[in-house]
Amino acid sequence: MKNNQPEYETEQREHTNNGMAVLAGMLVGGLAGAAAMLLLAPQSGQETRAQIQQKTMELRDRTAQTAEEALAQAKMKTHQIKSDVREKAEELQQQGQELIVEQLDRVSAAAEAGKAAIKNSDNGKSATKNS
Repeated sequence: MKNNQPEYETEQREHTNNGMAVLAGMLVGGLAGAAAMLLLAPQSGQETRAQIQQKTMELRDRTAQTAEEALAQAKMKTHQIKSDVREKAEELQQQGQELIVEQLDRVSAAAEAGKAAIKNSDNGKSATKNS
């Protein structure tokens, strides 16, 4: 059986890194877009402040939505990993039980062979003494 634990860890790190990169990219892109809009738009200070407030709320909402999606994805992946680990543990438990049964059979067979050897040895000594 191949151990997939490093593969899970690598996938989880990649998903986490991708989610964080997307979130950081959205935040930086939103801020850069808002700054460019403010610098290039000819309007009054009051209009600019209103736009800043509106864009800030939009960015906050998008960031919250992205964070919720990333969290949902992480929970789903965690559930999948948990399920896989549970399945693997059950499989290993079954294999362990099978190995125990095999070893007990071997020990039992060895004990029976030892008993037979002792019995044969005792019978051989008795026959030699009677002669």
